[in-house]
Amino acid sequence: MSTNQSEQQSRKALKEEKRAGKKHAASLKAEKTNSVTDKQSRKQHKTKQKEEKRKNIRPRRRIFPIWLRIIVVSIIAAAALVAGLMIGYGILGDGVPTDALKKETWQHIKDIITKVE
Repeated sequence: MSTNQSEQQSRKALKEEKRAGKKHAASLKAEKTNSVTDKQSRKQHKTKQKEEKRKNIRPRRRIFPIWLRIIVVSIIAAAALVAGLMIGYGILGDGVPTDALKKETWQHIKDIITKVE
């Protein structure tokens, strides 16, 4: 083989490499655009799933309604207040526990606090 033929072969090889490189670059570009569209389609799919899920949700029917919860909590709080008054006045204060619920007891406490002379 002469040097001229070997030069031609090397030129052909370089051209083929360039073509392969261009093809590779084009395929990379296509993959990149595909991945972008995949991301967009995944996003659209997720939003579509969320919308379908929202449509399928039935309104929750509570067994123990909120208004009943408020009433029960208020009653429990009032009972705790009365129990605390009776324990504080009867046990800690050495009085009769039922006296804590009488109006006269509270009038007497009010008079002591304001000290009307």
